[in-house]
Amino acid sequence: MYDTLHYLLAALSGGLVGFTLGLVGGGGSILAVPLMVYVVGVRNPHLAIGTSALAVAANALAGLASHACRHNVNWRCGSSFAAAGVIGALAGSSLGKAFDGQKLLFLFALLMVVVGVLMYRGRGGEGIEGVQCNRDNLPKVLTFGAGTGVLSGFFGIGGGFLIVPALI
Repeated sequence: MYDTLHYLLAALSGGLVGFTLGLVGGGGSILAVPLMVYVVGVRNPHLAIGTSALAVAANALAGLASHACRHNVNWRCGSSFAAAGVIGALAGSSLGKAFDGQKLLFLFALLMVVVGVLMYRGRGGEGIEGVQCNRDNLPKVLTFGAGTGVLSGFFGIGGGFLIVPALI
């Protein structure tokens, strides 16, 4: 069973994940899943993925409350993106459960590298200050939301490290 060291490692890992979520608004699962598997010692990757989803969701909810109080939430775009993401996540999670846990971790690592490279390259424009969802951009918001949901569901992650770049 677990000894004191494992509980300490789990608590420190959780603190690191929460700090990262609060600092950059995403990336909890990219840290939580590997920390649970390789540091804490959770043997089953699917168990680590599911457990991290709960932890990341709780941290994300706290972050949402903080940003909402500061009026940093575009509710229409966020709700549209989230609704499409939930539908995508249902499809992605069905597919992800069919994959071997070790293969899933490998594919997850590849995805992190791709997202990191895309973020390093930057975006083409400066973005739009005060952007609102309307008929012109709603299809794009829904498409990116569904795509993020599929990947989040497939890998069993919160998706913050995908959602933030997709919205930007």
